[in-house]
Amino acid sequence: MLDLRQLRYFVAVAEAEHVGRAAERLHMSQSPLSRQIAQLEKNLGLTLFERSQQRIRLTSDGRVFLTEAQALLRHADRLENLGRRLGRGEEGGLCIGYVADAMHTGILPAALRTLRDRRPGIHVALYDQESAEQFEGLRQRSLDIALVRTPPPEDDPDLNSAALLRDPLLLVLPAGHPLAEREELTPDALDGQPWVAVGDAPDPAWRDTFVASCVASGFTPDIRLDAADPLTALGLVASGLGLALIQKSMVRGTSDGVAVRELPWYGGSVQLWAAWHRVDLRPVVAEFRETVLIGRGDA
Repeated sequence: MLDLRQLRYFVAVAEAEHVGRAAERLHMSQSPLSRQIAQLEKNLGLTLFERSQQRIRLTSDGRVFLTEAQALLRHADRLENLGRRLGRGEEGGLCIGYVADAMHTGILPAALRTLRDRRPGIHVALYDQESAEQFEGLRQRSLDIALVRTPPPEDDPDLNSAALLRDPLLLVLPAGHPLAEREELTPDALDGQPWVAVGDAPDPAWRDTFVASCVASGFTPDIRLDAADPLTALGLVASGLGLALIQKSMVRGTSDGVAVRELPWYGGSVQLWAAWHRVDLRPVVAEFRETVLIGRGDA
């Protein structure tokens, strides 16, 4: 069985890449720290560090082990915090995973306001994570609810989900662009125009997916720039560097430097889902989940 204390020692040495500095951080001597690391390697049958007179460095196996050890220790800290709160007679906290869309669409802020009004003393921890990482957090029970762009598979044995929001994509143009004056825009009018593509960085196929959706709608974009997020894309469009498709919730009320047009023939949208573990006996989790689901709808 893993010793959490040894794992904390291992993480400290791995992050410092120096036994002496790690020992200072842990307020202990170097010799017992080195013995604990050696004992951990012996118990695992695994060499975690390459050692030299100048420095200590993780092996490739050690780097993999470090990632998992850090995740386990974070979960242990959350579990300890929950236990202490329960021991004081409190209901415990809520650990919520989310993607940026959950914030700027207003779904998560509205749910948090309701939670604060109903249970002002409850502790909330927020974790900005991609969908896959959130699903793993739900399975490990380090997250209570996940707000994600894509749902887990319908036959997932552990997780349930529900659609929260469909946020349609709108065309955003520089304010002085010739097309900005047209009341109706057809696909051929957009063909070959310079574009700013808004990318989902963790998805390596995001650009191909974007181009395919445009081609299926009748036009081919000439992508000049990539933007990691909608706000960056808005700034690039306002600078006259191209057109972009940005979700409605991000362009509501926008006027400085850009024009916004609906494209009835383009069905693209950003979607938001809530996901949670099938088994959870804490009433506060179910209550917050219902609060989130009540706020669902179109942007």
